[in-house]
Amino acid sequence: MAAKKDYYETLGVSKDASKDEIKSAYRKLARKYHPDGSKEENASEKFKEIREAYEVLSDASKREQYDRFGHAAFEQAQQRGGGAEGFGFGGAEGFAGFDFEDIFSQFFGGGGAQRRSRPRKGQDIQKRMRVSFEEAVKGAKRKIRTTAYEECGTCGGRGAESASDIKTCQRCKGTGAVTMEQQTLFGRTRTQTVCPQCGGEGKTIENPCKTCGGEGQVATEKTVTVNIPAGVDTNNQLRLSGLGHKGVKGGPPGDLYIVFEVEDDDVFERHGDDLVVKIPLTISQAVLGDEIIVPTPHGDVKLKIPAGTQPGKRFRIRSKGMPNLRSKRNGDLHAIADVQIPTKLSKKQRELFESLSKTDLKAEDNLWDKVKKKFKQ
Repeated sequence: MAAKKDYYETLGVSKDASKDEIKSAYRKLARKYHPDGSKEENASEKFKEIREAYEVLSDASKREQYDRFGHAAFEQAQQRGGGAEGFGFGGAEGFAGFDFEDIFSQFFGGGGAQRRSRPRKGQDIQKRMRVSFEEAVKGAKRKIRTTAYEECGTCGGRGAESASDIKTCQRCKGTGAVTMEQQTLFGRTRTQTVCPQCGGEGKTIENPCKTCGGEGQVATEKTVTVNIPAGVDTNNQLRLSGLGHKGVKGGPPGDLYIVFEVEDDDVFERHGDDLVVKIPLTISQAVLGDEIIVPTPHGDVKLKIPAGTQPGKRFRIRSKGMPNLRSKRNGDLHAIADVQIPTKLSKKQRELFESLSKTDLKAEDNLWDKVKKKFKQ
């Protein structure tokens, strides 16, 4: 596998780039290489690399780990069978189960074989789900396809065609670790590291299982039902326990994390649990008052418009906003008066407005009068 570019190089930003600069660079490249519309060569592969880099650098904790351990650690994680997922930073399906202690053991020695032989939780999977505004308000059930590594049904997870095909590693004699000596400025040093022949397992397979190729696991596609909670917002996560990749050495399976992305609505503007909607009013309704019907996500409500309502006047309609994820109580709906000024008038309408203009039809103590009084002195 060819070495991948440094993530900063992939996005074309400096290592001290701000979060906004990283986001801007990602959006520009994503538009250029998105497989659905790009004509660039290898657009799909480039888009995957761009998305992978952004998912790491846009997350503060993941970026800190990446800056700390460097891209070399990522390449080692790839070779150990994880790709972007093995580094714990999530490619198409993120994974948070990478053990940095294994990297340290290779550089500084000690304990690698023991760590490898203990039970470990399987890799987590991350999937993004785009939901409509209505689904976010009322909640819904959706099915999603995901792929997870399960125990190979042919070999029962041992990775070999038969038990007799599993042999003790001749290099490490079954210990899973080897001792290396090297001359340094401080004299000869001895370090223990993971056996490169058996990968720390202490065993080798002479005749790998034809189904799983000796891995003991196979990728299995399955359908999962996701209960979208009412009130969900963009970047909220839902954890589905045990639906990730199979555990290692008898460890528990990983989890499936659903990351939501809620679509914007054409009518309602969201502010946390509250919603804002503009209500169009004619000049007559604003001046004389009226009773109107206001749409809400929970059904239409009547709203009394008092005479003399000014543009931008805010009316609070309680409990007609978004449900709160925890309390389940609805936020409020804020209706904003949007007085419509006509751009075309009939002859009769113009005559009426001209008649009105000859009267003293103005608001009391308007801003212009206050300014004139202040500077008249």
